[in-house]
Amino acid sequence: MSTFPEYVTVDYERGASETPADYASLESKFAVAAETVRTALEQYENPAVMFTGGKDSTLVAYVVREVAVEGGFDLPPLVFLDHYRHFEETLAFAERWADEWGFELVVARNDAFASFEPGSEVAVADLPEHTQRELREVLEYDDDAFVFSPDTLAGNHLLKTVALNETITDRGFDGVFSGIRWDEQDARATETFFSPRHDAEKYPPHDRVHPILAFDERAVWDAIWGYVVPDSVPGYPDGHVPVDVLDLPDDLDVLDLPVHPLYFEGYRSLGTKEGSAANDDRAAWTQDVEGTTEREGRAQDKEDIMARLRDLGYM
Repeated sequence: MSTFPEYVTVDYERGASETPADYASLESKFAVAAETVRTALEQYENPAVMFTGGKDSTLVAYVVREVAVEGGFDLPPLVFLDHYRHFEETLAFAERWADEWGFELVVARNDAFASFEPGSEVAVADLPEHTQRELREVLEYDDDAFVFSPDTLAGNHLLKTVALNETITDRGFDGVFSGIRWDEQDARATETFFSPRHDAEKYPPHDRVHPILAFDERAVWDAIWGYVVPDSVPGYPDGHVPVDVLDLPDDLDVLDLPVHPLYFEGYRSLGTKEGSAANDDRAAWTQDVEGTTEREGRAQDKEDIMARLRDLGYM
Protein backbone atom coordinates (compact mmCIF):
# COMPACT_ATOMS: atom_id res chain seq x y z
CA MET A 1 0.00 0.00 0.00
CA SER A 2 2.00 3.00 -1.30
CA THR A 3 -0.86 5.50 -1.01
CA PHE A 4 -3.58 5.83 1.57
CA PRO A 5 -6.95 4.41 0.40
CA GLU A 6 -9.59 6.92 -0.67
CA TYR A 7 -12.45 4.99 0.97
CA VAL A 8 -11.52 6.29 4.45
CA THR A 9 -13.34 9.52 5.38
CA VAL A 10 -12.75 10.00 9.11
CA ASP A 11 -12.56 13.33 10.97
CA TYR A 12 -8.86 13.86 11.67
CA GLU A 13 -9.60 16.94 13.81
CA ARG A 14 -11.81 15.11 16.29
CA GLY A 15 -10.28 15.62 19.73
CA ALA A 16 -8.00 18.51 18.76
CA SER A 17 -7.36 20.85 21.72
CA GLU A 18 -9.29 18.56 24.07
CA THR A 19 -8.08 17.01 27.33
CA PRO A 20 -9.36 14.28 29.66
CA ALA A 21 -11.22 17.03 31.56
CA ASP A 22 -13.54 17.44 28.57
CA TYR A 23 -14.80 13.93 29.32
CA ALA A 24 -15.34 14.19 33.04
CA SER A 25 -17.16 10.93 33.75
CA LEU A 26 -16.06 7.38 33.09
CA GLU A 27 -19.24 6.92 31.07
CA SER A 28 -18.32 9.80 28.73
CA LYS A 29 -14.83 8.39 28.27
CA PHE A 30 -16.26 4.98 27.38
CA ALA A 31 -18.78 6.61 25.04
CA VAL A 32 -16.15 8.41 22.96
CA ALA A 33 -13.95 5.29 22.96
CA ALA A 34 -16.81 3.12 21.68
CA GLU A 35 -17.81 5.74 19.09
CA THR A 36 -14.22 5.94 17.84
CA VAL A 37 -13.93 2.16 17.59
CA ARG A 38 -17.30 1.82 15.85
CA THR A 39 -16.36 4.45 13.25
CA ALA A 40 -13.01 2.74 12.67
CA LEU A 41 -14.52 -0.72 12.21
CA GLU A 42 -16.98 0.76 9.72
CA GLN A 43 -14.33 2.70 7.79
CA TYR A 44 -11.20 0.55 7.64
CA GLU A 45 -11.15 -2.61 5.61
CA ASN A 46 -8.15 -4.19 7.32
CA PRO A 47 -7.55 -2.79 10.82
CA ALA A 48 -5.31 -4.12 13.60
CA VAL A 49 -4.90 -3.49 17.33
CA MET A 50 -1.51 -2.83 18.92
CA PHE A 51 -1.27 -5.03 22.03
CA THR A 52 1.57 -4.68 24.53
CA GLY A 53 -0.02 -6.53 27.43
CA GLY A 54 -0.16 -3.29 29.40
CA LYS A 55 -3.29 -1.80 30.94
CA ASP A 56 -3.93 0.69 28.13
CA SER A 57 -3.76 -1.79 25.26
CA THR A 58 -5.80 -4.26 27.33
CA LEU A 59 -8.53 -1.64 27.68
CA VAL A 60 -8.41 -0.90 23.94
CA ALA A 61 -8.68 -4.60 23.07
CA TYR A 62 -11.64 -4.91 25.43
CA VAL A 63 -13.49 -1.95 23.87
CA VAL A 64 -12.73 -3.16 20.33
CA ARG A 65 -14.06 -6.61 21.18
CA GLU A 66 -17.20 -5.25 22.84
CA VAL A 67 -18.02 -2.98 19.89
CA ALA A 68 -17.19 -5.66 17.31
CA VAL A 69 -19.39 -8.27 18.95
CA GLU A 70 -22.26 -5.83 19.41
CA GLY A 71 -22.02 -4.51 15.85
CA GLY A 72 -21.30 -7.79 14.09
CA PHE A 73 -17.83 -6.78 12.90
CA ASP A 74 -14.93 -9.19 12.44
CA LEU A 75 -12.35 -8.97 15.21
CA PRO A 76 -9.14 -7.33 13.95
CA PRO A 77 -5.89 -9.10 14.89
CA LEU A 78 -3.76 -8.05 17.84
CA VAL A 79 -0.18 -7.06 16.95
CA PHE A 80 2.46 -7.71 19.60
CA LEU A 81 5.86 -6.06 19.03
CA ASP A 82 8.56 -8.42 20.26
CA HIS A 83 11.70 -6.40 21.01
CA TYR A 84 13.44 -9.43 22.62
CA ARG A 85 13.57 -7.81 26.08
CA HIS A 86 10.05 -8.38 27.40
CA PHE A 87 9.36 -9.72 30.85
CA GLU A 88 8.51 -13.41 30.59
CA GLU A 89 5.03 -12.65 31.90
CA THR A 90 4.26 -10.23 29.07
CA LEU A 91 4.17 -12.56 26.06
CA ALA A 92 2.36 -15.19 28.13
CA PHE A 93 -0.25 -12.58 29.06
CA ALA A 94 -0.67 -11.50 25.42
CA GLU A 95 -1.07 -15.09 24.24
CA ARG A 96 -3.52 -15.97 27.02
CA TRP A 97 -5.89 -13.06 26.48
CA ALA A 98 -5.71 -13.04 22.69
CA ASP A 99 -6.88 -16.65 22.85
CA GLU A 100 -9.42 -16.00 25.62
CA TRP A 101 -11.00 -13.11 23.74
CA GLY A 102 -10.86 -14.75 20.30
CA PHE A 103 -8.26 -12.52 18.61
CA GLU A 104 -5.58 -13.64 16.18
CA LEU A 105 -2.20 -12.69 17.68
CA VAL A 106 0.40 -11.41 15.24
CA VAL A 107 3.92 -11.29 16.70
CA ALA A 108 6.02 -8.68 14.90
CA ARG A 109 9.78 -8.66 15.34
CA ASN A 110 12.91 -7.58 13.53
CA ASP A 111 14.54 -10.93 12.76
CA ALA A 112 17.86 -9.22 12.06
CA PHE A 113 18.48 -9.21 15.83
CA ALA A 114 17.47 -12.76 16.64
CA SER A 115 21.08 -13.94 17.03
CA PHE A 116 22.42 -10.98 19.03
CA GLU A 117 22.67 -10.83 22.80
CA PRO A 118 20.69 -7.89 24.22
CA GLY A 119 23.00 -5.31 25.77
CA SER A 120 25.89 -6.29 23.53
CA GLU A 121 27.65 -4.03 21.07
CA VAL A 122 26.53 -4.71 17.51
CA ALA A 123 28.62 -3.79 14.48
CA VAL A 124 26.50 -1.98 11.91
CA ALA A 125 28.31 -3.91 9.16
CA ASP A 126 26.96 -7.17 10.60
CA LEU A 127 23.33 -6.14 10.04
CA PRO A 128 21.28 -6.83 6.90
CA GLU A 129 21.47 -4.13 4.24
CA HIS A 130 17.94 -2.80 4.78
CA THR A 131 18.59 -2.46 8.52
CA GLN A 132 21.84 -0.63 7.86
CA ARG A 133 19.88 1.77 5.61
CA GLU A 134 17.46 2.50 8.45
CA LEU A 135 20.40 3.47 10.64
CA ARG A 136 22.36 5.46 8.08
CA GLU A 137 19.63 7.13 6.03
CA VAL A 138 16.70 7.45 8.44
CA LEU A 139 18.49 8.01 11.76
CA GLU A 140 21.67 9.47 10.19
CA TYR A 141 23.67 7.22 12.50
CA ASP A 142 27.42 7.57 11.84
CA ASP A 143 29.05 5.22 14.34
CA ASP A 144 30.36 1.80 13.38
CA ALA A 145 28.53 0.03 16.22
CA PHE A 146 25.70 0.54 18.71
CA VAL A 147 24.43 -1.12 21.87
CA PHE A 148 21.58 -3.56 21.24
CA SER A 149 18.90 -2.07 23.51
CA PRO A 150 15.24 -1.18 22.85
CA ASP A 151 15.59 1.80 25.21
CA THR A 152 17.83 3.84 22.89
CA LEU A 153 16.79 5.75 19.77
CA ALA A 154 18.59 3.36 17.40
CA GLY A 155 17.46 0.23 19.20
CA ASN A 156 13.87 1.34 19.60
CA HIS A 157 13.59 2.32 15.96
CA LEU A 158 15.10 -0.91 14.65
CA LEU A 159 13.38 -3.27 17.07
CA LYS A 160 9.95 -1.66 17.27
CA THR A 161 9.26 0.94 14.59
CA VAL A 162 10.86 -1.01 11.75
CA ALA A 163 9.15 -4.22 12.86
CA LEU A 164 5.79 -2.44 13.07
CA ASN A 165 6.14 -0.76 9.69
CA GLU A 166 7.16 -4.03 8.05
CA THR A 167 4.15 -5.79 9.57
CA ILE A 168 1.78 -3.04 8.43
CA THR A 169 3.21 -3.41 4.92
CA ASP A 170 3.12 -7.21 4.88
CA ARG A 171 -0.43 -7.41 6.23
CA GLY A 172 -1.80 -4.35 4.45
CA PHE A 173 -3.26 -2.79 7.59
CA ASP A 174 -5.04 0.52 6.88
CA GLY A 175 -6.00 1.46 10.45
CA VAL A 176 -4.02 0.65 13.60
CA PHE A 177 -5.63 0.98 17.05
CA SER A 178 -3.25 2.23 19.73
CA GLY A 179 -3.65 2.70 23.49
CA ILE A 180 -2.03 6.11 23.88
CA ARG A 181 -3.58 8.73 26.19
CA TRP A 182 -3.40 12.52 26.32
CA ASP A 183 -2.24 12.59 29.93
CA GLU A 184 0.49 10.02 29.48
CA GLN A 185 3.23 12.10 27.90
CA ASP A 186 3.87 15.51 26.30
CA ALA A 187 4.64 13.89 22.94
CA ARG A 188 1.12 12.43 22.90
CA ALA A 189 -0.84 15.32 24.41
CA THR A 190 -1.89 16.83 21.07
CA GLU A 191 -3.01 13.64 19.34
CA THR A 192 -6.49 13.27 17.85
CA PHE A 193 -8.78 10.24 17.84
CA PHE A 194 -7.92 9.56 14.19
CA SER A 195 -4.34 10.43 13.30
CA PRO A 196 -2.99 10.16 9.72
CA ARG A 197 0.31 8.47 8.93
CA HIS A 198 0.23 9.04 5.16
CA ASP A 199 3.81 10.06 4.34
CA ALA A 200 5.00 7.09 2.28
CA GLU A 201 8.64 8.20 2.63
CA LYS A 202 8.45 7.56 6.39
CA TYR A 203 6.07 4.65 6.84
CA PRO A 204 3.46 2.59 5.00
CA PRO A 205 0.44 4.93 4.67
CA HIS A 206 -2.16 4.14 7.32
CA ASP A 207 -4.13 5.78 10.13
CA ARG A 208 -3.63 5.48 13.87
CA VAL A 209 -6.82 5.15 15.89
CA HIS A 210 -6.74 6.29 19.54
CA PRO A 211 -9.92 5.26 21.37
CA ILE A 212 -8.78 5.93 24.95
CA LEU A 213 -7.20 9.37 24.56
CA ALA A 214 -9.69 10.81 27.06
CA PHE A 215 -8.81 8.33 29.82
CA ASP A 216 -6.32 9.25 32.50
CA GLU A 217 -4.47 6.65 34.55
CA ARG A 218 -7.11 6.50 37.29
CA ALA A 219 -9.90 6.12 34.75
CA VAL A 220 -8.05 3.23 33.10
CA TRP A 221 -7.91 1.36 36.40
CA ASP A 222 -11.56 2.19 37.13
CA ALA A 223 -12.42 0.71 33.74
CA ILE A 224 -10.25 -2.36 34.25
CA TRP A 225 -11.74 -3.28 37.63
CA GLY A 226 -15.24 -2.00 36.92
CA TYR A 227 -15.75 -3.52 33.47
CA VAL A 228 -12.86 -5.46 31.90
CA VAL A 229 -12.28 -7.90 34.75
CA PRO A 230 -15.94 -8.60 35.67
CA ASP A 231 -16.87 -9.06 32.00
CA SER A 232 -13.93 -11.40 31.36
CA VAL A 233 -13.75 -13.54 34.49
CA PRO A 234 -16.88 -15.64 35.17
CA GLY A 235 -18.18 -15.09 38.68
CA TYR A 236 -15.91 -12.17 39.50
CA PRO A 237 -17.78 -10.07 42.10
CA ASP A 238 -18.85 -6.66 40.77
CA GLY A 239 -17.22 -3.79 42.60
CA HIS A 240 -14.36 -5.75 44.14
CA VAL A 241 -10.98 -4.05 43.68
CA PRO A 242 -8.24 -6.14 45.34
CA VAL A 243 -5.47 -4.38 47.19
CA ASP A 244 -3.03 -7.22 46.50
CA VAL A 245 -2.92 -10.85 45.34
CA LEU A 246 -4.05 -12.07 48.76
CA ASP A 247 -7.24 -10.04 48.36
CA LEU A 248 -8.42 -11.85 45.22
CA PRO A 249 -11.76 -13.67 45.41
CA ASP A 250 -11.67 -17.34 46.38
CA ASP A 251 -10.25 -19.76 43.80
CA LEU A 252 -8.89 -16.96 41.59
CA ASP A 253 -5.22 -16.54 40.78
CA VAL A 254 -3.59 -13.44 39.31
CA LEU A 255 -3.09 -15.37 36.05
CA ASP A 256 -6.88 -15.71 35.75
CA LEU A 257 -7.26 -11.95 35.33
CA PRO A 258 -6.84 -9.66 32.30
CA VAL A 259 -4.39 -7.65 34.43
CA HIS A 260 -0.65 -8.03 33.85
CA PRO A 261 0.85 -9.69 36.98
CA LEU A 262 3.56 -7.03 37.37
CA TYR A 263 0.93 -4.41 38.16
CA PHE A 264 0.35 -6.30 41.40
CA GLU A 265 4.08 -5.87 42.14
CA GLY A 266 4.10 -2.09 41.93
CA TYR A 267 4.85 -1.48 38.25
CA ARG A 268 2.71 1.22 36.63
CA SER A 269 4.25 1.32 33.16
CA LEU A 270 5.70 -1.75 31.46
CA GLY A 271 8.59 -1.72 29.01
CA THR A 272 11.81 -3.68 28.76
CA LYS A 273 13.28 -5.70 31.61
CA GLU A 274 16.18 -3.29 31.88
CA GLY A 275 14.17 -0.13 31.28
CA SER A 276 11.27 -0.70 33.70
CA ALA A 277 11.06 -0.72 37.46
CA ALA A 278 8.36 -0.84 40.12
CA ASN A 279 7.23 2.61 41.26
CA ASP A 280 6.24 1.33 44.69
CA ASP A 281 5.72 -1.94 46.55
CA ARG A 282 1.94 -1.51 46.37
CA ALA A 283 -0.31 -2.62 43.50
CA ALA A 284 -0.40 0.00 40.74
CA TRP A 285 -4.02 1.11 41.24
CA THR A 286 -3.57 1.56 45.00
CA GLN A 287 -0.74 4.06 44.54
CA ASP A 288 -1.07 7.84 44.38
CA VAL A 289 -1.67 7.90 40.64
CA GLU A 290 -2.90 11.50 40.73
CA GLY A 291 0.12 12.88 42.58
CA THR A 292 3.02 10.88 41.12
CA THR A 293 4.43 10.21 37.67
CA GLU A 294 3.22 7.06 35.96
CA ARG A 295 6.32 6.51 33.84
CA GLU A 296 8.98 7.36 36.42
CA GLY A 297 9.95 3.69 36.45
CA ARG A 298 10.79 3.77 32.73
CA ALA A 299 14.22 4.40 31.19
CA GLN A 300 14.50 8.16 30.82
CA ASP A 301 16.59 8.10 27.65
CA LYS A 302 13.59 6.41 25.98
CA GLU A 303 11.21 9.02 27.38
CA ASP A 304 13.41 11.89 26.20
CA ILE A 305 13.42 10.69 22.58
CA MET A 306 9.71 9.90 22.31
CA ALA A 307 8.89 12.82 19.99
CA ARG A 308 11.56 11.67 17.54
CA LEU A 309 10.38 8.08 17.72
CA ARG A 310 6.79 9.07 17.01
CA ASP A 311 7.89 11.03 13.97
CA LEU A 312 9.46 7.81 12.68
CA GLY A 313 6.26 5.84 13.17
CA TYR A 314 6.37 4.62 16.75
CA MET A 315 3.14 4.64 18.82
